Amino acid sequence: MKTCLFTALLFVQLAALPIFATTYEKQGPPRKLTSEQAERAEQNYQKYCSLCHGKDREGHANDHAPSLRSKSLMESGIPHGVLRPLNYGREGTAMAGYLDEVGGPLTLDEAWDLTYWLFWESGAERIKLSEDKVSGDVKAGEQIYQQQCASCHGKNGEGITAPTLGNQSFLAHNKDEFIRYAIEQGRQGTPMPAFGDLLSDRELDDVTAFIRSKASGWTQEKMPLRPIPTPDQYVLNKESDNPEWELKDGQFIDSEQLYQAMQSKAKMVILDTRVPSVWQRAHIEGSIPFPYYTDLEQKVQDLPRDAQIVAYCSCPRAASVYLVDQLKDMGFDNTAVLYEGIFGWMNKGYPVTRSD
Repeated sequence: MKTCLFTALLFVQLAALPIFATTYEKQGPPRKLTSEQAERAEQNYQKYCSLCHGKDREGHANDHAPSLRSKSLMESGIPHGVLRPLNYGREGTAMAGYLDEVGGPLTLDEAWDLTYWLFWESGAERIKLSEDKVSGDVKAGEQIYQQQCASCHGKNGEGITAPTLGNQSFLAHNKDEFIRYAIEQGRQGTPMPAFGDLLSDRELDDVTAFIRSKASGWTQEKMPLRPIPTPDQYVLNKESDNPEWELKDGQFIDSEQLYQAMQSKAKMVILDTRVPSVWQRAHIEGSIPFPYYTDLEQKVQDLPRDAQIVAYCSCPRAASVYLVDQLKDMGFDNTAVLYEGIFGWMNKGYPVTRSD
């Protein structure tokens, strides 16, 4: 009787466990970097990426930017799962495009080298992902998503404490198998668990199909670049007086204060500290692209010391505070940071200049 009971319990336990048949073929590593390429790639990472992704690629230094040392990401996402968002950004998030053709600071060769540097630093081995569509039940996948994923990724994929999944550029840039692999394997070193121990193969397919369904109908159009303002255009309302503000914590203003100063035509310089590619898409009227990684030793001569300087970003404050702190150290006394950032500014209904 005891043997039968033990066998029955064992059968129930085994039946409750998901059975996986998915295997992934290994593929060769990407090209090795020369010592010069690797050194330059590391310098570019620290200059452009570490503010949000962390100095050691650990992620979540600012704005929920994901880890870039996760083994599952690097083994499945090189090159395109990393290269494409690096080049063109993530529409609707703080991640901008860093490729020079969209207004960023990197050439295509530099972007490739940075991508491969991230791979070699991770110690991962590349796997080969299928190009085939993952077929699943979208409605069943939505139920699983809301139960397992929404608390971090958002009910509508908007991202809460985890990256945005309802993002058309993310979905356009990544194949189905990349998404499924991330769900199954998780992201090591992050709060994202491996759901391969919780969901069956069919359920993994269903969630993938649901996430993929959010990409339908999206097309990417090439946008002509706006001309960058010249230094003689930096100061708004040159003949007026600076705004009179009470700064919160000695450095912050809110959106209402900035809007009122703009309406009264106060004398200001508004710095958009994001990557210029997102300034191209939408920015506060009159602002100039002045990214957080700017070489201030060269650019500081273009900034007036008698005009009020206001900086904003989308983090909502990390990049702008980072740059303004440097300006203060260089003797700029008239500085302020927009507390809500541009997303908060827009969410409060204040206008931005958008691309045509």
